[in-house]
Amino acid sequence: MAASCCGTKKQKLNNPSEAPSACKAPSILSNGFVAEDPSPVALPDMCFFCFDVLYCHLHNLAPPKNPTFSDEAYPLFVTWKIGKDKRLRGCIGTFNALNLQSGLREYAITSALKDTRFSPITRDEFPKLSVSVSILRHFEDGDDYLDWTVGVHGIRIEFVNEKGNKRTATYLPEVASEQGWDQLQTIDSLLRKGGYKSPISGDVRRSIKLTRYQSEKITVSYQEYVNHYSNPRC
Repeated sequence: MAASCCGTKKQKLNNPSEAPSACKAPSILSNGFVAEDPSPVALPDMCFFCFDVLYCHLHNLAPPKNPTFSDEAYPLFVTWKIGKDKRLRGCIGTFNALNLQSGLREYAITSALKDTRFSPITRDEFPKLSVSVSILRHFEDGDDYLDWTVGVHGIRIEFVNEKGNKRTATYLPEVASEQGWDQLQTIDSLLRKGGYKSPISGDVRRSIKLTRYQSEKITVSYQEYVNHYSNPRC
């Protein structure tokens, strides 16, 4: 199931009065990954491939050849940003583990053209883009809605809305830091993102089922893409 990773603009959120509980996070290295991580999975070639896929699609060319990077299966997100201010232009991914080659081929297009918050990316915009690939790893159930660390963990919440329907929402690890949010602000923003419209009480927050995860993220600009390839590999 596809999911969007973040909002389009900063939200004004109040600090709830509840005090945060201690976060039971694993041992974290300075790069944000747990100590037992093997070699990184996310590579610049994955971003180059996303550029190739979108270029070929926008110009009605045959899809690019299969890449040479790993085809292991992971949950993943593809994020497109535009301009010098790196405005969000599309971000969609999946928590289902997909083979990286076919998964990135799919979500490079899905995030660029089918994020309902934005109009589809156009040919004219292509030279202004940057793309990020996030490979999601180390999924853990949180003990409560505060059992995660800002800037280290992404979070996915499940909750029941006012109509009794189960809803979910997620933010990638970088979102809270980029927005300047603390844990409680992030949780409240996620509830709103997931469609919860009533006042948010402590009981509502405590009813949340939270999953925390980490990600490896790699970002490539259009200029870096052009420098890497003299021509798109279609």
